[in-house]
Parts: sequence; C-alpha cells; structure tokens
Amino acid sequence: MFVSPIMEVEKDWIDYNGHLNMAYYNVLFDRAGDYAFEGIGLGAEYARTRALTSYTAEVHVCYIRELHLGDRVIATFQLLDHDDKRMRFYQKLRHVDGWLTATSEQLSLHIDMSGPRVVPFPSDILANLERVRAEQALFGVPSRAGKAIAIKRNARG
Repeated sequence: MFVSPIMEVEKDWIDYNGHLNMAYYNVLFDRAGDYAFEGIGLGAEYARTRALTSYTAEVHVCYIRELHLGDRVIATFQLLDHDDKRMRFYQKLRHVDGWLTATSEQLSLHIDMSGPRVVPFPSDILANLERVRAEQALFGVPSRAGKAIAIKRNARG
C-alpha cells in the first residue's frame, strides 16, 4: 500500500470553527494521491512528457475526527479497481498518533490533455495498474468503500 510522507495542517486551512476546513481534507488526499500516482507512473512527468493525465470524476469523503492547526497526518492509497480508462481508489487519512481522521473514495478518468478527452491507459501504465491492484487486493475492500449517502430512518419514520 502506498503511504504518503507526513503532511501538516496549515494555518490558512483552519476555518471559523477552529478546525481543518472540509475542503483541505481533499488537499491532503490530493497530495497523498500524487505520491501514489508517481509510484504507478502517472505523476507529473507522465503528464509533462506524454500529455496524458487523470481527472477526478467523483469523490466521497467521510469525516471521522477533527484535525487542528499543526496536526501531522499521513495518508494511505489503495487501488480498488480499474479498467482501461478509469481507476477507483480508497484513501485513509490518519493522524501520526494512529487515529483515523477521514477516508476518501475516488473515481478518476484517464485523460488526453489535447482534448481533453477520456482515453485508454497506455499498455505500460495498464500493466502497472494491474500489478498494484493485484498486490493491494491482499488488503481486502475497506468497510467504508462503496457506501452511498443516505438518511437511515427507524421503523417509526
């Protein structure tokens, strides 16, 4: 599983409630995702040299526990699924003390930047995805993955 470098909650990210604003959880997930994408071969150099990249199509974030100024976190990245044009991955954001602060499940599209348009992964990247997916399948599917947003009602309504 990919594990990000340690990241720190920055001053400008704190909202009027005194904790990390919800938008910046996505910044942390995005930075960690960039680290994983480099490991798969989909990083900045890939975009620069091949004019191919990925765009996020859908994100589902679950906020578990607040973060505050100066908190230090790491994120994991698990590739759950892929096809010839898409990737579905799951990330966990943890405080360096070990407790879970948030999760993110994402669907991203492989993009030809000249369009931009969705295109298949090149064979070398597809092979990387297949290898990573097989390795990470050993971790199983996280219990929060694939959950829909819903309001659960009791029998009385």
